[in-house]
Amino acid sequence: MRTGVTLQGVDPPDDFEEMVTEIESLGYDSLWLTDSSLHSRNCWAYLTLAARQTSRMTIGTAVTNPVTRHPAITAVAAATLAEISGGRAILGIGAGDRPLLSLGYTPARLATLEASIAAIRALWSGATVEADEPGFALHDAHYRFPPGMDIPVVGVCDRPAHAGTGRAGRGRRDPAGRAASRGDLVRARAHRARREAAGRSQRPPVTVFAYGAIDENEEAAIAAARTIAAWFPQTAPVHCRLAGLPQEIIDQVRDSYAGASSRRRPGAPRRWPVEFVKRMALAGGKDEARQHLRALAGLGVDSVTVFPLGPDRMATVRAFADAVAAETAMA
Repeated sequence: MRTGVTLQGVDPPDDFEEMVTEIESLGYDSLWLTDSSLHSRNCWAYLTLAARQTSRMTIGTAVTNPVTRHPAITAVAAATLAEISGGRAILGIGAGDRPLLSLGYTPARLATLEASIAAIRALWSGATVEADEPGFALHDAHYRFPPGMDIPVVGVCDRPAHAGTGRAGRGRRDPAGRAASRGDLVRARAHRARREAAGRSQRPPVTVFAYGAIDENEEAAIAAARTIAAWFPQTAPVHCRLAGLPQEIIDQVRDSYAGASSRRRPGAPRRWPVEFVKRMALAGGKDEARQHLRALAGLGVDSVTVFPLGPDRMATVRAFADAVAAETAMA
């Protein structure tokens, strides 16, 4: 499997550049930046910094959306990044998430997401595009500086209705922690069956994003992972069900955050059972991380990306790299 790191643009530029340099030196294959309205610095500016600080890793968004960014603006941004980075750009795009609510928007529908990806690719090809879709329009639109290089597109898959983004994108990104080991098995089998029924043997590559913290102090790891564990029942409960989480726990988490879309309920994550946190996020030491990697490799996952949380995110990045190296040595 290939490996990557996802960061949020919450660090000052100089600190971010140091982090990116170290991440590449640790052997990671890719670096992803979140595109979160109001919650972090501008992802495209920081990806440009990353392009200048690295020479090998692919770099891209995890993920942008067609709601706050018009597809044509995204096309230009990604093409520019591809040129700056020497062809190392990758575009991660999805429907959007809870931060959209702060702007008065809701996530894009699947049809809009697929139409956006198609329009972006057409603009990259140098074509003149006409589109009148729910959420965006293009009239006699063409890009004067087509990238002249292949830019991979990864579509987010965080709910069953979006599993088809592989039709328009060239891959799928599944947001899951430990839930991936059980949930991806279900999805992989179903996806394979659908493609075989349609006479297609090739599936799109699957990237799993593992949120959490790796710390030999298990209490510290669990504390860092609690908030993201609570994210799943609120935003992508399907992952909870696929992980075998009781519906009662899912409902408790959702009810606790009801009416609090713009702010976290103080203290709520501390009430969730440890088993719930461990099912939904990385929350343990290096041995647990190695078990997680082994499970994903057994499922045929193509790439796994760590999304570090907690007060020392780079410690998790280093620990994950150590776990990968240990698993590789055992292979």
